Amino acid sequence: MKMVKSRLTPFLLLLLLVLALSYLLYFVQGSVPTANYCRFPTQTLVIDAGHGGEDGGAVALSGTAESSINLAIALKMDQLCGLYGVQTKLVRTEDVSLADADAATLREKKHTDLLNRVELVENAENAVLLSIHQNNYTSASSHGAQVFYRADVESQQWAAQLQELLRQSLDPDNTRQATEIPDTVYLMNHVSCRAVLVECGFLSNPAENTLLETDGYQTLIAAALTASYLLYD
Repeated sequence: MKMVKSRLTPFLLLLLLVLALSYLLYFVQGSVPTANYCRFPTQTLVIDAGHGGEDGGAVALSGTAESSINLAIALKMDQLCGLYGVQTKLVRTEDVSLADADAATLREKKHTDLLNRVELVENAENAVLLSIHQNNYTSASSHGAQVFYRADVESQQWAAQLQELLRQSLDPDNTRQATEIPDTVYLMNHVSCRAVLVECGFLSNPAENTLLETDGYQTLIAAALTASYLLYD
């Protein structure tokens, strides 16, 4: 498959998406009819907000858990997708784990959580997976979003396009490249569909950490992720 060449630049589409979401959040108080237009009517875009519940993931400098930032972006992305008639499935809609009820230890909870995420993706009709995470590193100077992909051609093409869109719209100085996911990442290596994982930024970088905790920047990220899905063909 090839990436679509649209007359709209990625940045312009991103801007339109942000304006659409702003309208939904600030000017519409009731329910909003879902748009009839959808480029992929037979697909289900599974939006995975990484971590959750007992597994908060990385911790922001303010003490905010990564899981809550991931969820905020996922929920915004779901709202945007609704405006374009995209069929979505959120892995979680609150800060909870998908672990089995009888899982006793944290290790068991994390393991069953991952198993259940895989099952959810595999049971979704014609699934496409986008997993949202935040990065963390010992050096405070590390910054920039990075996209990882499942080891197949379509995932690689989507990841390369998304990486470039994130660079254009969020951080022109970001030189990171889309990279194949390590085999240690369970979810991405046990699904059978097109899949990317996005590390949206570094919580260990003070300036980027501040941005990642703001509603406006989370909206920009959600818009870029949505735009990437709509542009891919």
